[in-house]
Amino acid sequence: MNRSVAIVGMGGVFPTCSSLENFADKLFTNQSLIRRWEEAASFGKQMRSHVSGFVTLEEAGLYAQWSKNAPQYPETYLDHKERIPYEHLATADIGSIWAMLSGIDAIKMCGWEQSEVESVRTGVTIGSGGGGHSILRPSWHSFFNDGRKSRSLGSHGVDRAMAYRDAANVACLLKTKGVCEAVGSACATGLSNIGHAYRLIKFGLQDRMLAGGVEGTSIETFVGFDAMTVLSRGYEPEKSSRPFDKNRNGFVCSFGGAVVALEELEHAKARGANIIAVIDGYHNNADGDGDMFAPSYDGQKRLWQGLKGEVPGLKPDVVKAHGTSTPAGDSIELFSIISELGAEGYHISAPKSQFGHMLGAAGSVELVASLLMLQQQTVSPCLNTDELNDGKEWIQEQPGWAGTEKPVAAFRHLLPSQALQKEINQIVSLNYGFGGTNAAISISRYGK
Repeated sequence: MNRSVAIVGMGGVFPTCSSLENFADKLFTNQSLIRRWEEAASFGKQMRSHVSGFVTLEEAGLYAQWSKNAPQYPETYLDHKERIPYEHLATADIGSIWAMLSGIDAIKMCGWEQSEVESVRTGVTIGSGGGGHSILRPSWHSFFNDGRKSRSLGSHGVDRAMAYRDAANVACLLKTKGVCEAVGSACATGLSNIGHAYRLIKFGLQDRMLAGGVEGTSIETFVGFDAMTVLSRGYEPEKSSRPFDKNRNGFVCSFGGAVVALEELEHAKARGANIIAVIDGYHNNADGDGDMFAPSYDGQKRLWQGLKGEVPGLKPDVVKAHGTSTPAGDSIELFSIISELGAEGYHISAPKSQFGHMLGAAGSVELVASLLMLQQQTVSPCLNTDELNDGKEWIQEQPGWAGTEKPVAAFRHLLPSQALQKEINQIVSLNYGFGGTNAAISISRYGK
């Protein structure tokens, strides 16, 4: 009931990057993966924001086979690099393909035998923030507006848009026989799936898990957030995501995916696995204040307190912040971190400053970023934290505020604007989502 869990593999699909190594290189050389999105810009004034960290089909080595019956409907995708058999491409949307590619890479890294992959003790938990929009929109338009018969779009509309399609496609491709599920928790989804997988191993229900989150490039998803007026605008692409900066005005809607391979620690040691990190503990909760969108200082403090209960003596060298670059979210997160850790002895990393907010993929991609920080002993930066507020934040002026009275500028030393080399033995990774869902995981270097 209390087994230890190791992270033994990882893989992903990242904006503008050709590989995991390329992703790491860009992270630690202070590069931005955000660029102008011409598809968004083509709508002109219909959309407020035109920047994103996105992945094109060509960059992922894929090609869409478009329907002759419905414009913009991809009947299936083709893999130029022949990594995924055709029959598994026919049941997948673009995000599910990324999940399969990430899973393949994670297994290559961890070195599981085929018999271990196909075991009843190996499971899959992978999710996404939204479901199959790029499949559903053209298919519905063809049926409802153009009057075409339902069968003209083929028989895979359901499986390519179902809620757990990412996990299902990975499990079918790899023939795993254990748990196959998808946790959905908005922008905490990627980390929630990893936390769930950790618990399945910790409590003895599985020995190995592939876990993570993806968010396939989708203009439909982008439009939804643009309509909420929560996206960054008015800056050059590489300057658009600016967590904790005084002049932040919204997040950058981005896309990508990552999967990690988890394994019971003693089993991993026995087979001589390359152990990237061990999971110290995981905690999740809800704000409980009835607000669908606003972050909660009390909810985030309780998240930290729960994690401390899971990990006695918790003392991270780095806190990987959710750090969305929104006026409401960043200050509350910073103040909740300080309330529980103090203001010395650690640094805060904000990977969204480099690649934006990947929604359902954010938690898994940012955990991969945290694993790379452990490997390279380097803190990834808070890019664009050019000017910190030396006055009160809105939350500090609310009645009953019980947190710090110091301004964000007082904590400049915690927020490196460039990559920073230092000894890193423990990292806490945080993610939050609409509906008041919060998740935190602590990872440590093996043997430290």
